[in-house]
Amino acid sequence: MNLTEEKKRIEELKNIINENNEAYYIYDSPKISDFEYDELFRELKRLEEKYPQLITKDSPTQRVGDKILREFKEVTHKYRLYSLDNSNNYDDLRKWYERIKKEYPNSGELELVLELKIDGLSCALTYEKGELVLGATRGNGITGENISANIKEIKSIPQKLTKPVSIDVRGEVYMPVSSFEKLNEQNMEDGIKEFANPRNAAAGSLRQLNPAITGRRDLHFFAYTLIPEDKTLFNTHKEGLDLLKELGFEVNPNHYLIKGINGIIEKCAYWENARFNLDYATDGMVIKVNDIHKQNELGYTSRAPKWATAFKFPPEEVWTKLEDIELSVGKTGIVTPVAVLTPVQLAGTTVKRASLHNFDEIQRLRINKGNQVLIKKAAEIIPKVIRKNENEDLGVYKEPEECPVCHSKLIKQDGEVALYCPNSRNCPAQIKGRIEYWASKEALDIDGVGPTLVEKLWDKQLINDFADLYKLTTEDLMSLDLIKEKSADNIYGAIQASKNQTMTKFLTALGIKHIGKETADLIACEFPDLESIKNTSIDDLVKINGIGDKAAQSIVEFFNDEYNKEILKKLKEYGVEPKGSSFEKISDVFEGKTFVITGTLSQPRSFFEEKIKKLGGKTSSSVSKKTSYVLAGENPGSKFDKASSLGVIILTERDFNLLSEGNIYE
Repeated sequence: MNLTEEKKRIEELKNIINENNEAYYIYDSPKISDFEYDELFRELKRLEEKYPQLITKDSPTQRVGDKILREFKEVTHKYRLYSLDNSNNYDDLRKWYERIKKEYPNSGELELVLELKIDGLSCALTYEKGELVLGATRGNGITGENISANIKEIKSIPQKLTKPVSIDVRGEVYMPVSSFEKLNEQNMEDGIKEFANPRNAAAGSLRQLNPAITGRRDLHFFAYTLIPEDKTLFNTHKEGLDLLKELGFEVNPNHYLIKGINGIIEKCAYWENARFNLDYATDGMVIKVNDIHKQNELGYTSRAPKWATAFKFPPEEVWTKLEDIELSVGKTGIVTPVAVLTPVQLAGTTVKRASLHNFDEIQRLRINKGNQVLIKKAAEIIPKVIRKNENEDLGVYKEPEECPVCHSKLIKQDGEVALYCPNSRNCPAQIKGRIEYWASKEALDIDGVGPTLVEKLWDKQLINDFADLYKLTTEDLMSLDLIKEKSADNIYGAIQASKNQTMTKFLTALGIKHIGKETADLIACEFPDLESIKNTSIDDLVKINGIGDKAAQSIVEFFNDEYNKEILKKLKEYGVEPKGSSFEKISDVFEGKTFVITGTLSQPRSFFEEKIKKLGGKTSSSVSKKTSYVLAGENPGSKFDKASSLGVIILTERDFNLLSEGNIYE
């Protein structure tokens, strides 16, 4: 490259890094992995070291983070929050140590403190005479966001210290993995977008404009740095950590005082795998010179302390062999490819299978059986194939022509990438899938009836569809392997208890294509009983705000299908009768009004949906000209923008409460 090309590449790198800084620090939605980001950052540093005349003040190497959100007041940090340079391998770690050692040639092995690098949100706390007076996000390191009200909702952050000292504290707000999983389960039930990982969950919870929401989330805080007004309080970093504990802070117990770099490397190697046993996310280790006097002597670069570095664990990606591609057939007939892998350790678990999504994705990846493929944890939960070894050319896996279960010729419907098996009446995979879905948590939630039991019942020819669940006896269930009398009684009782569910759950459980819980709810609120739904038309259905042409057509086709009519007849004979709408109307204040709910509110979305329906209104998942109001919480997204462009009235939660009490909103 010549100088012009190098300059162009530097500008390109700066733009890419700045965009990703904004995504990571400001909107808590990273677009690339930490490893990819570090590679870009190192490339930029190398080029700037080679051409120092091209370094500009706005370069990411000269600063940390980016602008702050407008919703919180901006505060200037009393002491700047620096970032950390990274060491991505043990050679880099040794080089960092040798650079420090050169400054102290006669000191022998240096004392270092090793700590886990918590993957959360960095915060700065200010205490005056022992009282918490300010909590702020890191922001760009110089200015941050004032989140004091939210900080006070975190129980592990003391509002009053055990001693009346004036100090600044640095630490990491995080959400335990177990709490993250529970929160996502609740979000899924409430129809709210799930968080990608614990860090995003912590950041999203901490930056709520309503502190009560923050208080309901299980957030924790590990303190890791203490900056006192009285510089005589301690002389080493380890003493500072001990003082933090004494003052009432939670300090991560996994920190070590070690002489020399060899012991540091041993501990880093240990925690590379041991971290997966923790109930919080950590993506590396932080190594600091222990002596505060030496820290002050070594000083800082424009963005990071010279006396500290972060050792980043290898990315949670691993190469393995794609041994086979299995074809899975779902309840609606969609055929999905699944990668069968040579078992490999990834993020603390043994991975044998991974998602391939659909056959268009296989074409994009250009993969086939036998390829070496790179897999990673998507959203830190589901393994996903992200690319193949480019040096291998084994061709591309051929899209199947027939169903792997019933051998019917597969079809592709207009505007959809999925392949379908059209044999919905006789394909065993589809029938079993529908039975499993009928009993699943998303539908009727019949305890004890899962894939294993369904498979056993099917193999013994005790059931042919989900209606047959209601003809089972305890003796039938006890005839299956490993099912004892008590278990059989419990399963039988759960099946019988599901006979009189709400219309919404009943319609959802039928597994009609394009009909999820929200659409089922719209229909349940519009029609008084099942017979009315059976006899409705496409024209009548599309008049309901939120019901589109495809959904309307699916409903009419389902109830006109002879096979489905027979199942519905059997259900009625077995005493399965839906109860109609699950919402008892108490007022007409929202009569004729349609609401769209978006963003994070003080209560789960289901709370507001129920209130709207009890007051005679309807809810929809999409904004249109027919929408009466959009109820918008924090981070409302594209629905807010569409409502604004269409001139739809946007309500805050306070506006909504006033409106529900009969006050006219102008």
